Amino acid sequence: MEKMHFQNFFKCMILVLFLLLLSTEYCNAVRGLSKRGHGKGKWQLLLKNAGVVAMHMALTHYDTVVILDQMESGQSAYRLSHRLNGTRCGNTHVDQDDRSCYAHSVEYDILSNKIRPLVSLETDTWCSSGSILSDGTIIQAGGNGDGSRRIRQFKPCDNGKCDWKQMNSSLSDMRWYASSLLLPENDQIIVVGGRRTFTFEFVPKLHSRGKSFDLPFLHRTYDKNGGGNNLYPILHLSSDGNVFIFANRDSILFNYKRKKVVKTFPRIPVDGSRSYPSTGSSVILPLDHKNGFHKVEVLICGGAVQGAYAAASEKGKFLKGLRSCGRMVITGNRHKWKMENMPGPRLMSDMLILPNGHILIINGAKRGCAGWDNAASPALQPYLYKPKKSLGRRFTVLRATKIARMYHSSAILLPDGRVLVAGSNPNRRYEFKNVKYPTELRLQAFVPDHLDRKFDHLRPHNVTIYTSSGKENVGYGGEFGVNFLLRRKLNSKNVGFNVYAPPFTTHSLSMNQRMLRLRCKKMAKEENGWVKAVVEAPPSANVAPAGYYLLTVVNGGIPGRSQWIKFMHK
Repeated sequence: MEKMHFQNFFKCMILVLFLLLLSTEYCNAVRGLSKRGHGKGKWQLLLKNAGVVAMHMALTHYDTVVILDQMESGQSAYRLSHRLNGTRCGNTHVDQDDRSCYAHSVEYDILSNKIRPLVSLETDTWCSSGSILSDGTIIQAGGNGDGSRRIRQFKPCDNGKCDWKQMNSSLSDMRWYASSLLLPENDQIIVVGGRRTFTFEFVPKLHSRGKSFDLPFLHRTYDKNGGGNNLYPILHLSSDGNVFIFANRDSILFNYKRKKVVKTFPRIPVDGSRSYPSTGSSVILPLDHKNGFHKVEVLICGGAVQGAYAAASEKGKFLKGLRSCGRMVITGNRHKWKMENMPGPRLMSDMLILPNGHILIINGAKRGCAGWDNAASPALQPYLYKPKKSLGRRFTVLRATKIARMYHSSAILLPDGRVLVAGSNPNRRYEFKNVKYPTELRLQAFVPDHLDRKFDHLRPHNVTIYTSSGKENVGYGGEFGVNFLLRRKLNSKNVGFNVYAPPFTTHSLSMNQRMLRLRCKKMAKEENGWVKAVVEAPPSANVAPAGYYLLTVVNGGIPGRSQWIKFMHK
């Protein structure tokens, strides 16, 4: 009997050891998946040929994306049958070299995954700026050569017939590498800086004798030996109605109405520049109703070390970029940069606010600076930055792409939560062979991990917005209803309502980008799984300039599909 018990015990021990071994192998396999990118997002190839390089991109409220390139590069990969003036584009050498026989802008339809050419660009948009008005019209300012003082508009439509229109009015100064920002006043835009331009002006002009105004800050931050290093200045609208302006390493808070500097902030630490051609990137972190939207915090990451421009352009030597990021609260009375490091050096990156408030840093290079053939070592791995995590735990390295997105690439957030990634052309013309970094026309989407089906049980579905007028418009401080389907038990503490102003993106700047966490005044779940909420709109145009926003319901960090809403003056 004792022998039988011993045999059974021995068999049980073998079985336990086998199961332990099996579970260990399973855990190792799971860890292996994690190392190979599990949980780090995925990439989708959308189109092999978008026709034009995405130097600039902007999302419209018709769920299309307008893509622009410069015209000076000559032929794009989208040849037209007719010029803007109606004459036919034939097969003669003259026609084949004529830039007006090629599209330099296209509109991408997200749902159909198709593009259509936009043929009405008349002047060169190379390194220009843009903002989106309250009715969704894209105002595009400046450029190079014949486009340096031009203003263009694109009013989106749903019939496939809208196109660019050049306005009769012109800018007062040449605006090449300038920045634009939508102001709280009715569809007023401020345009700041440019190559060898140290002024700002307004579009439309404030009066018939509209002119530009000198900005001494731009003179002080100009680095002649560094290619400028204050071009494409970073602009953010503070919730107090003033404009944060950052150039090179310095920043101010500017009262544009009085044309007066309100604050001069401390210089950001670490030797190097953050502005073009050093080209770091920036966002203002999501504004929150819990503090009345009064706390405004700026995040700036990456850039180039001192001397990077001369080393690249004169010697072909590419210096390692900056790893550092700086955060600073620009409201209140205490201002200090809090520094931290990214997982690696980075410049020419795009920085986007995701629907759950996390920050995506994508595209760019690890060495050199911006400009033709001035960079090397593409940054293939996006970084995810979680602002609310403790210092040292905020960054995650995501799944790498196989496509280099260098100079003249861009990225933009889509309503379904994916990130559209396009462009890259460090060459003066469209070059597909015999260059280190060929012209890139493939259109990709990066899919963050929170969009994975494994989170669908937490995801808010079928989001619908209701207003008292029955229209999409909501006045400042007003209320609107949000209905959505939730499969799990409702925990109102885990549900948030975020609104996002889509930017005009170019050269690592997401102009006018901002996110607000809105106040939910009431929320209840019905028996059929539907949740009804009453949400309060932003209090003023200082907090959220009038226009179209993407509203996202977020449950436990998992966002639903975003829906359009429009905030307006009452």
